[in-house]
Amino acid sequence: MNMSTSRKRAVSEWVQQFVFVGPATFFFALIVVIPFLLSFYYGFTSWDGVTSAVKWVGLENYKYIIMEDEGFRASFWFTAKFMIVAVVLTNTVGFLLALLLTQPMKMRNLLRTVFFMPNVIGGLLLGFIWLFIFVKGFAAIGDMTNIPFFQLPWLGTASTAFWGIVIVSVWQFAGYLMIIYIAAMLNVPSDVIEAAKIDGANRLQTLWNVIVPLIMPAITVCLFLTISWFFKVFDLNLSLTKGGPFSSTESVALNIYYEAFRNNRLGLGTAKALLFFIIVALITMFQVYFTKKREVEA
Repeated sequence: MNMSTSRKRAVSEWVQQFVFVGPATFFFALIVVIPFLLSFYYGFTSWDGVTSAVKWVGLENYKYIIMEDEGFRASFWFTAKFMIVAVVLTNTVGFLLALLLTQPMKMRNLLRTVFFMPNVIGGLLLGFIWLFIFVKGFAAIGDMTNIPFFQLPWLGTASTAFWGIVIVSVWQFAGYLMIIYIAAMLNVPSDVIEAAKIDGANRLQTLWNVIVPLIMPAITVCLFLTISWFFKVFDLNLSLTKGGPFSSTESVALNIYYEAFRNNRLGLGTAKALLFFIIVALITMFQVYFTKKREVEA
């Protein structure tokens, strides 16, 4: 192969990459990368998001968030508590569903589809559906049956509203995690499970000492996804409670949204978003590092 042919092939490869990858890279940079980089600048300003006047304030936004902003701290503790509860429950339900639907059952494919379906519905639409269920559906069932569970003011108090958001979140995302866990369980070598049974391990011992270690990569992925999802909860929070009652269920994402677009303090809202991004990134990095160390090979 001469130099001319080699050069033409190299040019052809560059043209192909530009044609097929270039548009996606351009729009990704335009929509994600450039706004993210600009946020570093606006986080040090007092811009209201409307006027052309942008005043540089340095670290004042971050000092205010850390030292004085009680609303942000309250929303962060609510989000952290919600994240912990929702991550544990969603992964537990998804894992148990996967364990059930990897057993020999006639309707398991249908059940997999049914349990996955809530994930297809958009967050805002799902929130409005459950808003109707909590306000009208549960109230009607409670009036007919007098069961205390259905008579609770589900979105009316801080504690019940918290658990209402948790219930909807688990219902929406457990099916998605179920698919990941099913794929991992189906890849567990059957001879390893048979060897454990021959050695006298019961079902619980086989599950805990054989299956769980072998599907740890799936657990790593599911924990990473759920931590990031539930830390960034916004659409369900907005549609179900709008942060109420009395801001008791206001997530960090909703607090940032209100700060930037309702209070017209985009600079302060951007600073909150950057600080929140750093916190979530550190937590997810620690989680991935911690669970990766426990992965084993079959």
